[in-house]
Amino acid sequence: MNSLELQSKGLYEQYEQSAIDALDVVDAEPLDEKAVQPDEVLYAASQWQLMWRKFRRNRVAFLGGVIILIYYVCALAPGFFAPYPADEYLLHGELINQAPQRIRLMDDGRFMPHIYKIAPEEKPEPEETETPQFTFTPGRVDLEEPEAFEPGLVVDETQPVPIKFFARGYDYNVLGLFETDIHLFQPADPEAPIYFMGTDDASRDMFSRIIHGAQISLSIGLIGVVFSLVFGTVLGIASGYYGGVVDDLIQRLIELVRSFPTIPLWMALFNALPPHMPMLRKYFLITLILSLIGWTWLARQLRGKVLSLRNEEFVTAAKLAGASDFRIIFRHLLPATFSHIVVVSTLALPAMILAETALSYLGLGLQPPTVSWGVLLNEAGINAVTIYPWQFAVPAISVAIAILAFNFLGDGLRDASDPYSL
Repeated sequence: MNSLELQSKGLYEQYEQSAIDALDVVDAEPLDEKAVQPDEVLYAASQWQLMWRKFRRNRVAFLGGVIILIYYVCALAPGFFAPYPADEYLLHGELINQAPQRIRLMDDGRFMPHIYKIAPEEKPEPEETETPQFTFTPGRVDLEEPEAFEPGLVVDETQPVPIKFFARGYDYNVLGLFETDIHLFQPADPEAPIYFMGTDDASRDMFSRIIHGAQISLSIGLIGVVFSLVFGTVLGIASGYYGGVVDDLIQRLIELVRSFPTIPLWMALFNALPPHMPMLRKYFLITLILSLIGWTWLARQLRGKVLSLRNEEFVTAAKLAGASDFRIIFRHLLPATFSHIVVVSTLALPAMILAETALSYLGLGLQPPTVSWGVLLNEAGINAVTIYPWQFAVPAISVAIAILAFNFLGDGLRDASDPYSL
């Protein structure tokens, strides 16, 4: 057998073996695809899901959102969280300018939040009655009386008063829907007042007034931002979409409003309100005044956003399909700018709250008996900073926490609005 035949025979044997191996593979059990393919997890998410995922990773912004949620829950039902009405005088007006009360958590080795009862010290009976002495001098009559004994306050530490949770107290209304008397906490003895944030110069609980004041201050900021969003969104999108004469007129109006100093303009508008106007009407006008001044910056930002979107392909396609301007604006442009509107409105809320607080503190906004954070700061006065610091610190710290929480939340939403950035 020559070399050519041997080579042909070798190739034939190799082909035969390959055919046998192929038949074995066909007859064998199918391989597990999971064992062959690498482990891959495909995740499909919408724009809002990506924003939420990125927002949750920002712990500071998430904490700010939780704080804001707690604030607004308290503002929705202040009667549930406040142990007393805003204008109730504790202990018949005896607890004037009292420092924050200490809450004890343990009693005889067991957990039992409690306070001690406080009562006015009984005035001792005088041993003998002194007759006022009259001194007659030319042109003047002097009346000398013995010094009156001023009763103090006595803390009875013999019997602790437990603090009960979800207890019954005064009746209050929840958003005008129903009435109830259930409160988050109440002292077991109604004659033992609780005031762990101190009292003011009229013997009223500071914590209760802060909670009731949050309803006014936070709602003014929220309603004012809603009005600003309506004005700013409509005018800003119209200015950017139509351009030309419409854009020029709206921009000149914005420049005119922004040319006035903010604080003097607020003062002039507030002084124009009648002094004896009902509080509900004055409350509404204050929110309207704040929103009429605060819409300009939103309109400017939305104008720039719409200018970059009006020449996009989806807008051109909508025009070629015969869509009206109204449909293009509200069906295509407004959703495209919605995330930006949410971020801007969140950052605008603290400015509205600070505006109401500052004006009420200066005596130009809401007035007593209406309770707001600015009214509480105004009532504290300058002497409270050094003599009774809790009367100024409690509302000031409440405002500061709310402003910081809004800023943290707004910064987090601004970062999350672009989920593709690092």
